[in-house]
Amino acid sequence: MTQLDRGRITVRAPRFDHADAPEAWLDDDPGASRVVDALSLIFPEGERFFIRSVKHYASVFENDPELAARVRGFIGQEGRHGHEHDRWNKLLAARGYPVEAFLARYRELAYERIESATPAHLRLATTVALEHMTSTLAVVALTTPVLDGAHPSARTLLSWHAVEEIEHRAVAFDVLSKVDPRLRTRALGFAIGTAMLGVFWSQAFAMLTAHANDGRTQPRRRFARHVRATLPFLGQSVLEYFRRDFHPEDHDLSELVAEGLRRAGIAPRPSELEGSPHEPVDDRADDRTRGDVLDRAVG
Repeated sequence: MTQLDRGRITVRAPRFDHADAPEAWLDDDPGASRVVDALSLIFPEGERFFIRSVKHYASVFENDPELAARVRGFIGQEGRHGHEHDRWNKLLAARGYPVEAFLARYRELAYERIESATPAHLRLATTVALEHMTSTLAVVALTTPVLDGAHPSARTLLSWHAVEEIEHRAVAFDVLSKVDPRLRTRALGFAIGTAMLGVFWSQAFAMLTAHANDGRTQPRRRFARHVRATLPFLGQSVLEYFRRDFHPEDHDLSELVAEGLRRAGIAPRPSELEGSPHEPVDDRADDRTRGDVLDRAVG
C-alpha cells in the first residue's frame, strides 16, 4: 500500500462557497439534485453515529499507536464532513424545505430509539457496513460522469468527501476486527445498515419532493442511465464484502485518491505523496483514466 492508501489520514478543512448554487445544481435536474440532497440530509447525524460507534471501543485501540492515529484521523474527517453537510442542509432550509422537522424525527427514530436499543458491537458493525457503502459510492462519484454536470461548489464538496471516505474506509473495519471478527456480525451490521440507509434516504427524498415547487418527482433519464451503469460495480462490491477474507483495502485506490484531490482543486501535501508533487491537471487524461480506475477497483 502507498502512503495515500494506508497510514496517515489527513484532516482537511477546505472552504466552500455555495452562495450561487441553484436548487437544481446537478445537471440542471431537480430530481437528481434532490436524490443527492436527501443523502446530504442524513449525512451529518450518520457521521456522528460512526464516530460514537468507533470511540466506544477506545480501550481496544488505544494501545495500538498506528490504529489510534488512524482513528483520530477518521474522527477528524467525519467531523468535518458533518459540518460541511450541515452547511449545505441549511441552504435547503433557507429555500423553504422543512429540514429541521425532518431531522428531528430522523434523530429520534434512528439514534434515540434504534441506536440506543442496539448492542455496541452491532452499532460498530453497522458503521463498518455503511462505511463500505459510502466508500463504494465514493468510487462511483470519482470514476463516472455522474458529477460532471454539477455546480462547481457542490462538485468540489462531494469530491472532497468522496476522497476522504476512501482514505479512511478501513478504520472502523480494523476496530471491529479486534472486537468481533465474525462474518456473522459483519453480515448483521450490513442488514441493519442497509435497512436504515434505504428507509431514511427514501424518506428524505420523499420530503424534499413533496415540498418542491418545480413539479418534478423523479430524476431525468440521463441520471437514471448513470445509476444503471454502476449497478454491476455496486453488486460486485456487496459480494466482496461477504468474503471471509475481505478487507476494505484489498484494492489499491491511492491513484484515485490523488486524482480526486486534483479534480477537487485540493493539492495533496508533499508528505501525502510518494515522489514529487503532481503536475497540473490534464482533464482529458483524467477522463481517459477514470474508467481504468473503476475497472481496477473491481478487478
